[in-house]
Amino acid sequence: MSAVAEIDRVAGLVAAVRERHPDVVISVDAWRAEVGEVVAQAGADLLNDAWGGADPRLAMVAARHRTGLVCAHAGGLPPRTRPHRPEYGDVMREVTAYVTDQAERAVAQGVSQHSILVDPAHDFGKNTWQSLEVTRRLGELAGTGWPVLVAVADKDFIGETLGLPVGQRAEGTIATLAVCAWLGARVFRVHDVPAAREALTAVAELGASQSVNPAL
Repeated sequence: MSAVAEIDRVAGLVAAVRERHPDVVISVDAWRAEVGEVVAQAGADLLNDAWGGADPRLAMVAARHRTGLVCAHAGGLPPRTRPHRPEYGDVMREVTAYVTDQAERAVAQGVSQHSILVDPAHDFGKNTWQSLEVTRRLGELAGTGWPVLVAVADKDFIGETLGLPVGQRAEGTIATLAVCAWLGARVFRVHDVPAAREALTAVAELGASQSVNPAL
């Protein structure tokens, strides 16, 4: 899809939502700087660069409009392509190094460090085994101090692990969300909001209970 087509599809919607719901936080997937520019002008609060810095000018757009920015790892894939036999020496180490470098570059370009999220980008440039490894070791990314966003709803790695098609991955999605939350993820892109909220509330309550000393 061309930049013009993306702008035609998204910009008017963003402007309408901003006008009707001035307090809502609006996130837009955008990897091209020209698309980011238009949607930021229309009222977007967060630019989600799911393709891992394919257009380095996007960070400058975020800085200019003081929007948030998601720095993701896509394994160097060209936008809108699927991985073919991706290989990593240590997938989590490479993901962590890449997204933290992108975050630091964005800060150097003027994006507030408080407006940046990092995303390991499950399935993007990764096979199922690699996405599972990233999930199991998500605490390493959270340990960098950058707030972690995860988007795992109905992803292929869940379906392949469980042998289920897209429409039957709800339970696997919720389980994966819970694991990610427990390991330190702080922002979640979901499809089933009520179910995800219940699961994440349960994780938060379980985490809080660990800090309570029963002897007090």
